[in-house]
Amino acid sequence: MKKIELAVFDMAGTTVNEDNVVYKTVRAALAKHGVDVTLETVLECGAGKEKFKAISDILEESQNKSVDAKAVFQDFKGMLEDAYTNLNVCTYDGVEELFKTLKKQEVKIVLNTGYDRKTAETLLNKLGWIPGEQVDALITADDVVNGRPSSEMIDKAMELFGVTDPQKVLKAGDSAIDIEEGKNANCGWTVGVLTGAQNREQLETARPTLILESLSSLAEELFS
Repeated sequence: MKKIELAVFDMAGTTVNEDNVVYKTVRAALAKHGVDVTLETVLECGAGKEKFKAISDILEESQNKSVDAKAVFQDFKGMLEDAYTNLNVCTYDGVEELFKTLKKQEVKIVLNTGYDRKTAETLLNKLGWIPGEQVDALITADDVVNGRPSSEMIDKAMELFGVTDPQKVLKAGDSAIDIEEGKNANCGWTVGVLTGAQNREQLETARPTLILESLSSLAEELFS
């Protein structure tokens, strides 16, 4: 398999376990505006996306186009801030060990996310992760013009670390849109994980290089 120089990981559901609180809050914000959808619908339509885009797509899918997506999004941001105040988050088993292994192999580690920077940094602070230490960089939806499935966040990560060959880049995430993002960047590896938003059948629609139960077994796939 191809040697990698850069590994780009999604946050919630992939490296960070926050019990789907963001998507539960999206659902609650929609309910506040009279839109009753299941968490499964929210995950299927919104997983991995910039959150205003996720809300807009859920409203379209549920045929609630008359509801003001901007108003829902504003409520969502306030509700999420409240939800995060007392939220306990943790990493998934094996993630920090994986990061250490990648660093020993001189692979740069970037977290990317459909969250805004404030939300993403709140998660990092709760974990005690500091860009430049456990990971090399954080790139959020605020840092690009177009969110997933555009390749812009991965392109930015490559530029940041001088990686010129996308075939030496790995993208891992828990949703099909993460895989689509990696494919749009022409990544050599696209990895789906089953710890988060979507199941194997949903991930397979994007045709990743491989699907893992969790990131704990990724190092073995890369370096054995």
